[in-house]
Amino acid sequence: MNVKIYRDAWGVPHLRADTADELAYAQGWNAAADRGWQIEVERHRSQGTSASFLGPDALPWDLFARRSRLDDTARRCFDRLDDATAAWVTRYVAGVNAGLVEGARRAPQFADTGLDPRPWEPWVPLGIWLSTHVLFAGFPTKLWREEVARALGDGAIELFSVEGAHSSGSNGWLVGADRTAHGAPLVAGDPHRPIEDPGVYQQVRLACDAFDVVGLAVPGVPGIAHFGHAGAVAWAITNAMADYQDLYRERLREAPDGSGGWQALGPQGWRPVSVHTETVEVAGAPAVDVEVVETERGPVVVGELGDGDVLSLRTPPRVTSELGFASLPALLRARTVADVDRALDGWVEPVNVVLAADTEGGQLHRVAGRVPSRHRDNSLRPVPGWEPAHVWHGWRATPRTAVGAFAVMANERGLAAPLGVEFAPPHRARRIRELLHGRRTWTAEGMAEIHRDTRLDSAGPLLALLEEVPGLSPEAERLRARLLAWDRRMDAGSTDAACYADVRAAVVHLIAARPELKALAENVESRACPEAMRPWLAFLPRVAFALEGLLTDPGASVLPPHDRIEVVRGAVEQVAADHLARRTEAPEPTWGARHRLAPWRARPEADADEWPEVPGDHDCVLSASSVPGVTDLSTRGPAARFVWDLARRDNSRWIVPLGASGVVGAPHRRDQLPLWLRGELAPVVTDWNRLTEEHFSAMSTASPTPLRKAVHEQTVDGFGLVRVVPLDPIADLDLVHGWVTAERARFWGMQDHTREQVRETYAYVDSLTTHHAFVVERDGRPVALFQTYEPTADPVGECYDVEPGDIGVHLLIGPASDQVPGGERGFTQALLVALVGYVFGDPRHLRVVVEPDARNEKAIARMLRAGFEAGPEIQKPEKRARLAFLRRERWAAHG
Repeated sequence: MNVKIYRDAWGVPHLRADTADELAYAQGWNAAADRGWQIEVERHRSQGTSASFLGPDALPWDLFARRSRLDDTARRCFDRLDDATAAWVTRYVAGVNAGLVEGARRAPQFADTGLDPRPWEPWVPLGIWLSTHVLFAGFPTKLWREEVARALGDGAIELFSVEGAHSSGSNGWLVGADRTAHGAPLVAGDPHRPIEDPGVYQQVRLACDAFDVVGLAVPGVPGIAHFGHAGAVAWAITNAMADYQDLYRERLREAPDGSGGWQALGPQGWRPVSVHTETVEVAGAPAVDVEVVETERGPVVVGELGDGDVLSLRTPPRVTSELGFASLPALLRARTVADVDRALDGWVEPVNVVLAADTEGGQLHRVAGRVPSRHRDNSLRPVPGWEPAHVWHGWRATPRTAVGAFAVMANERGLAAPLGVEFAPPHRARRIRELLHGRRTWTAEGMAEIHRDTRLDSAGPLLALLEEVPGLSPEAERLRARLLAWDRRMDAGSTDAACYADVRAAVVHLIAARPELKALAENVESRACPEAMRPWLAFLPRVAFALEGLLTDPGASVLPPHDRIEVVRGAVEQVAADHLARRTEAPEPTWGARHRLAPWRARPEADADEWPEVPGDHDCVLSASSVPGVTDLSTRGPAARFVWDLARRDNSRWIVPLGASGVVGAPHRRDQLPLWLRGELAPVVTDWNRLTEEHFSAMSTASPTPLRKAVHEQTVDGFGLVRVVPLDPIADLDLVHGWVTAERARFWGMQDHTREQVRETYAYVDSLTTHHAFVVERDGRPVALFQTYEPTADPVGECYDVEPGDIGVHLLIGPASDQVPGGERGFTQALLVALVGYVFGDPRHLRVVVEPDARNEKAIARMLRAGFEAGPEIQKPEKRARLAFLRRERWAAHG
């Protein structure tokens, strides 16, 4: 394998290979080596097994993952992939499996938690993608809206419709060639997500004969999905805020035939329900059984069998078994905007707004993804699953529009408006447009001015009401004058911003305490809901993020105009009194003193209180979010920033909140944080001569293969689980080439074979129906090469009298035979228990035939100890061999 890994001054990996498949392997290896702990946590989260090493705190998510069937959906979507994309993903997974040993060695969390990395199945990247994005459309918000309607009436169902702390938004903008200094477009933005440690995005460069792309990858997922620059074309996305997931009320009953099964009422009558129980292991606590129930509409995520309130979740990937992963390799190969457009035609989830530009003048502004066509009520609240009116009817058209001098996307009610219900306030989008129009020509360097803008235009309604408040106390009057003179910038060093935050928090609490909202607060508190969805029902944050709408609601259903004045009066008087009581304290607190970064981690670490001050606020372009009235800590914000320059790619810029590495103590774990805090960006380096090559000898060593579908599995006492997996001539090439050319395999006859010759050999075997090759795994690790053949279709059949029911086998033990007592002898004996069990599992097979090289005394003795009977020596074209036979009845009696 001709793979090289380079690093720039920030430790960003630049991966170079001859082919796309080799590059996918290298990307998987690098993700495992640099982010091993992170991607293993994500893998376990997608499978609902993270509590097994993270403990009870991870249990709510695991229960949700099991009940919503994330892993099973990922498996279905992988099975529907075209062959080329499936092979590409599988190659990435093979690289992950090869790198996990190195990743576990680097990351102390593995030893601290006792986590032993296990081989990935090929669909794990799809599972990680689903797990990361399943809540992007915010379907739990439908539970909230239902409670709003119950407490305040249907007319108020959208009263709290704003982007909340648990939704995922972003900024993105495109500057046309006419408005740039170099005469080519610029594409820039910053995705807003929960800030995680390690970061959710990994800066990476992927280069091979077919493409050369820099961008932001999701660790554990191949390719560069959302933000990339391929030289001639660049692209970026934001969350479209579309609604494409539904919650259905279910009526369930026990099957009337007495079978013990269950049925659900649908538009066509009562239909069977799938039910099974899974056990979730929990570190430090008893295991928990979870009932997994699925109706024709989808998995049940709220309620259980026998409950009166049961809700199922319907999502496009679960319905179609498609996720859109074929778009990922197509994006890497894109050369024009038209290529990007075609690639995204197959995209499914999440639904995004896309901006793209190329060096030929092409520009793109469109929505990509699948949104079902159905009744509007489906988008607002849970709907009856038995009513035909709520059935899905195909897919909505995805809007697109022309691009002028500028195009902006910031989750507002814009291009994607027909596809959603709840969008972000327009402030970020308006502010970005205002800043773009404020300069005649733009450069990549100048874009930092937009990225770090902290003006909070959503403060307007509260400040307008504050101006109207009559009869304030002297201290409150001074506070009002100060806030009305404030520049509305949420800078970390601003004491005025801190004062505004105090008043805003007080307003939130006063509104939340109003008697008109008492029933709503009680409803959401008592609402039966899985713990993983409960943040969407948190009452005080809902009030906080709806504050602007509540203060300006023309219907005045909760807060009439006069009451708004009184609420603001009460808040400013309260804050003024608090400030007066603290006047002796010095210095006066700043916004940043309270607004500190608080990244999410899978498990706590010792430096939890060392995080720095952060500028910005939820509705600023620099959208570092806290929850007014609840906490000023910032848990969500720009998970990356980038500027793609189409004039010169090496003039592009990027940054992530922490660093390129996810390894504790590594020099590049947090070295980008100071720049990120200042709103600066690091250069994108594309000159290979300016990079440092790393020596990765492990890239070419024998590596574990992914846990693909086995043709046989058997647990051998005292040995472990043995799996017989069909050999993949591409994915297993490094492994098999290393084995067959080793000194220990001198009798195999392939010591002088090149990688290409080995690949051709097993590709030919793979094309036959009479010959089959397998990798044998013990407890998930590859340990042997096993082949079967029909003697009548093989030259050996010409060298002895073939009997009906004969089946020939070859066995090459890998370098792992010292893992059981007895060394190679004990290892082979244990392995043969499963392999012969597999062969005789076919009733047509009556006698096993082996033909080791006559000089290979060790192999012959091994077979005789296993119960084979010696046969004659035969002369084959390539060797002289000793035949040996094992009959079914002898194995049954002595095996």
